[in-house]
Amino acid sequence: MVGGAGARRVRDWAVLAGFIAACLAAGAVGSLLSGSEPGAWYAGLRKPAFNPPGWVFGPVWTVLYVCMAVAAWLVWRCRAAPGRGRALGLFGAQLALNAAWTGLFFGLRSPGLALAEIVALLVLIAWTAWAFRGVRRAAGWLMAPYLAWVAFAAVLNLALWRLNA
Repeated sequence: MVGGAGARRVRDWAVLAGFIAACLAAGAVGSLLSGSEPGAWYAGLRKPAFNPPGWVFGPVWTVLYVCMAVAAWLVWRCRAAPGRGRALGLFGAQLALNAAWTGLFFGLRSPGLALAEIVALLVLIAWTAWAFRGVRRAAGWLMAPYLAWVAFAAVLNLALWRLNA
């Protein structure tokens, strides 16, 4: 019996590591989709006064990706919960949109197209958080900082699009 519980514990931790890796991979894919020299292009854009310094994005996204991964893991651990599969499917869909935004904004250098996509991403994040909350309340709350940051990013995206159109 002890071996079974120990094996389950190891598997649970491995799945958490997998969720963290998947979230960080979404960020890495986004970076790959950025194309060559996105920093030079971005540096040349007119920016609103509330544009954060560049060094903020890395640490913020790292924390958000870990929170997202823990939220998904908490939902995954609720094996018998109704809505679990749908919630995890929504999580995967929003993660794909998360990766795509960087490619649209930086890779294609299209703030307008990226704005349309980030609005869809916001809706999907909210839906995911709601679905997570239905499975495990803490998981829904862990998605709240991500939702708030992406809402801020959407406002920033809108401002950048308007200032540089």
